[in-house]
Amino acid sequence: MKTSLGPLLYCWEKDKVSDFYQHVAQSDIELVYLGEAVCSRRRELRSSDYLELAKMLKGSGKQVVLSTLALIEAAGELSELKKQVNNGEFMIEANDMAAVGYAREAGVPFVCGPHINLYNAASIQKLADWGMQRFVMPIELSKDWLAKVLEQLGGKPQRPEVEVLGHGHLPLAHSARCFTARHKGLAKDGCQTICREHSKGLLVQTQESQPLLRLNGIQTQSAACVNLAGQWAEMQAMGVDWFRISPASATLPTLDIHTPVTADECNGYWFGEAGFSRSTG
Repeated sequence: MKTSLGPLLYCWEKDKVSDFYQHVAQSDIELVYLGEAVCSRRRELRSSDYLELAKMLKGSGKQVVLSTLALIEAAGELSELKKQVNNGEFMIEANDMAAVGYAREAGVPFVCGPHINLYNAASIQKLADWGMQRFVMPIELSKDWLAKVLEQLGGKPQRPEVEVLGHGHLPLAHSARCFTARHKGLAKDGCQTICREHSKGLLVQTQESQPLLRLNGIQTQSAACVNLAGQWAEMQAMGVDWFRISPASATLPTLDIHTPVTADECNGYWFGEAGFSRSTG
């Protein structure tokens, strides 16, 4: 099993993003996802900027995949999506079925991100027939589900590769409404890209001051960071190909497979429990 780096889900200043990926280029990470996957109103980086970063990372020996939006709402977003699919050099991560459709139409291989609802072996096989090379397991599913599906799909190399989001804040949902803008009393169309002020999203607590969720523009995340590093050996034995890290700071996390999850981390979904729970396995 190898380590991948998912797309940056937060809105950072362009210089910070560039510095971050220069650091990634010197790391041991082998596979990097690049692109705006949350909101098209975040324009700190343009498509040309992501392509420039992609070529830099490819030049440093990384595999690079261009990530697409998880929620397509406008004709302009569809046009941009088609350009991404037809970039001519890099595979895409489809986070919406429109991206799957465009990739299939163009005969371009693709990855299905965690927002594509692949809940059974038949769906996975169908998309593999359409050109899917790898899928990211939906975040709310368990190791038991994965074991059953992998058994049904058969062994390598017949089946597509499998990737699990193993470290980072879980992307739970997307909405047409921007929660961060609403919190600041702003309309979505006049949001002023206010999410730049929250480099790790905006923490939401219960009335008892317990962490509940994390608002990231139109995206809702888990308050706690999922940490499945302790399940590395188990995933490897099951046949998982990639352990995904979702970037949350300018410093990449150091994964320790011998350390239990801490009070501000979670791993419940993997064990078939409530997502925010912490299990010792």
